[in-house]
Amino acid sequence: GLVPILEPEVDINAADKEECERLLLDALMQGLRKLAPDQRVMFKLTPPSRCNLYLPLVSHPNTVRVVALSGGYGRKDACRILKENVAMIASFSRAFSEGMSAKQSDEEFTKAMDESCEEIYQASRAPSDRDYMLAKVAFQNGFLSALDQSGGSTAKALKLYGVEESEYSGDDEMFDKVHEMRTRIITNPVYHGARILGAILFEQTMERSICGKGSARYLWEDRKVVPFLKIDKGLMDEKDGVQLMKEMPALDALLDKAVAAGVFGTKERSVIKQANEAGIRAAAEQQFEVGRQVLAKGLVPILEPEVDINAPDKGKCEALLLDALMEGLAKLAPDQRVIFKLTIPSTPNLYAPIMKHPNTIRVVALSGGYNREEACKVLAANAGMIGSFSRAFAEGLSAKQSEEEFTQTLDNSIEMIYQASST
Repeated sequence: GLVPILEPEVDINAADKEECERLLLDALMQGLRKLAPDQRVMFKLTPPSRCNLYLPLVSHPNTVRVVALSGGYGRKDACRILKENVAMIASFSRAFSEGMSAKQSDEEFTKAMDESCEEIYQASRAPSDRDYMLAKVAFQNGFLSALDQSGGSTAKALKLYGVEESEYSGDDEMFDKVHEMRTRIITNPVYHGARILGAILFEQTMERSICGKGSARYLWEDRKVVPFLKIDKGLMDEKDGVQLMKEMPALDALLDKAVAAGVFGTKERSVIKQANEAGIRAAAEQQFEVGRQVLAKGLVPILEPEVDINAPDKGKCEALLLDALMEGLAKLAPDQRVIFKLTIPSTPNLYAPIMKHPNTIRVVALSGGYNREEACKVLAANAGMIGSFSRAFAEGLSAKQSEEEFTQTLDNSIEMIYQASST
């Protein structure tokens, strides 16, 4: 009936400390997967060399808390490093008692201990939800699950899930069915923030409830999964080799609704079909224009200028897109930070310059028509790029599966995409 604190300390003087910590994280994540739902543990770990490395452990439902040992650091350094690791709290020994002496008067001793307690307490304070979400999206290993099928893609998603059109009548029943599918995924015990950073929602999903809570709040409060909202209203007809987004005259009102619902960010998609420089520049400019409108509301935009995987000159499209996106990034203010959702490039690591840009939070990859195995294979060849899959994520899931079969299939999908996103 006791709660264990597991303390696999990494020596702060280890020559390969960062690699030790990476291997340790993998081992601890595998161990957590083997625990029963009621078997919950704490971890006491050395503050990692890579900021927020242990966020997957913090977000796991079997983790009560992750605490940090001081490991030989002085209190000032230990607290500085601890502050950089969101949701980690202190469990210091030597650093806690630093400055206390048997020779001190009670007044001096009390003052020294009070200063120690206050410094460590401040370093251990819980972040705001927004800061926690931002840290997850920016630093944590994992991927985004795209659950934003809408319009014409909804019936297709249901068919792939094993729900035929004869099983519902009209749009209302169709959207009820797809919400049942999404709810089954989101409430499954293997769907949680340890491996999944965020979920992209369709507007109707945001407006509906899961387990008595608004969908976005349920995702964050119960699953520690960051909620995003798809905001585009579909694509215009092709012109200059691209399909721009349709006009969004009610965007401000939708963004206000998203903020009220607890959404962290948005996603907006256009499509590039040919290597037309003028068209690709127009698509990039439109993405940044909408992105600035989203940023003005305090939300984080995911800009998605998709390159069609069947484009005959896909590699050239991507090279032109890279140039256009770098130009757009150069025009942003330092506090205007964005995420990109891009087709996995024909040339591995093509988008590395975007990843390194200070205005980029993360670059995520769409599956774009690849099946899951192929999407994960090409994703893993792009260091630092993570998945944001829709069809490839839900591949193999069926309304006709038992809960055990469904859970196993979902777990396999999550683990494959998580591993491909951790390169």
